[in-house]
Amino acid sequence: MTPHQHTHSGGAAMPPGPVMVDVAGLELSGAERARLRHPQVGGVILFARNFSDRAQLAALCAAIHGARDEPLLIAVDHEGGRVQRFRTDGFTPLPAMRIFGQWYDRDPQAALRAATETGFVLASELRACGVDFSFTPVLDLDYGVSQVIGNRALHEDPAVVALLARALIQGLSQAGMAACGKHFPGHGAVAADSHLAIPVDDRPLEDILEADAAPYRWLGDLALPAVMPAHVIYPRVAPEPAGFSRRWVTDILRGRMEYDGVVFSDDLTMEGASVAGDIRARALAALAAGCDMVLVCNRPDLADELLAALAGRSPDPQAARRIRRLMPSRPAPDWTGLLSDPRYLRARSLRSENLSI
Repeated sequence: MTPHQHTHSGGAAMPPGPVMVDVAGLELSGAERARLRHPQVGGVILFARNFSDRAQLAALCAAIHGARDEPLLIAVDHEGGRVQRFRTDGFTPLPAMRIFGQWYDRDPQAALRAATETGFVLASELRACGVDFSFTPVLDLDYGVSQVIGNRALHEDPAVVALLARALIQGLSQAGMAACGKHFPGHGAVAADSHLAIPVDDRPLEDILEADAAPYRWLGDLALPAVMPAHVIYPRVAPEPAGFSRRWVTDILRGRMEYDGVVFSDDLTMEGASVAGDIRARALAALAAGCDMVLVCNRPDLADELLAALAGRSPDPQAARRIRRLMPSRPAPDWTGLLSDPRYLRARSLRSENLSI
């Protein structure tokens, strides 16, 4: 039985908690192993600093999965273009998503096929190293104003974004990986970078729902089992950033749009989250808004502070059910097997030929 094949029938395994943490380096320290066993932890996000080569990454993932009876979800931001954490030792360089939108305008069917092939390559390579999940695709519309989104966006037309995203998600799914749409309800219309500032989008709710949020409504939680809200304030809808807003997460996303997937907060250490207060206040605001899992990146001291503050919080069975849906649906390939898998090789070669056009 691989670390990815686990059952919940025994009932003894600790359910996934609501905090996603990170690790500092290429292997786990003793303190990190202890942190991963905390009942409030439910996942680990990896960064480029956690990768030197495939063998090291696979060993790190195995150690993370082995830290608990029920393996923690291992995630990464691996979208393509400038947001691709692992780039060497055999990982395929993935294109920025805008490439598919530009291609769609010339040849829609070829662009959709290439998006599926790219999703399959992306997910197969990550899973061969033990990574379960990637925070992709970006569903923000390409208004041409957001520096931080830029060429990460697929297209300016929400219908095209939804079609290309569905094609990419199909490729991820064929390799056993779930998808996460970001940044709900849309980060594309604001110029400020929420890592560094607090962006404000003054548009009325109906305009946002008809355009930016439409891909989320069209895809739904069967195709898109996770969503990450934007650290953007939409003052005509709610006074706080979307990920801290009960109006956005519970009333609109879960209620009006009938969404039943995981809602992740974006990283709580980002400047866009600072309006909610200290780390405990930020996490409690996100969880109260309806988020299932909160991310604490690059600040292990704040992660420990938060875990201590949440220590007696009883698990949310609905959140645990949703998070478990993100674990891979089939055993992971190994890299040697991947290199002899005709489907992977074909997807990789077609992707290369097509993207050089």
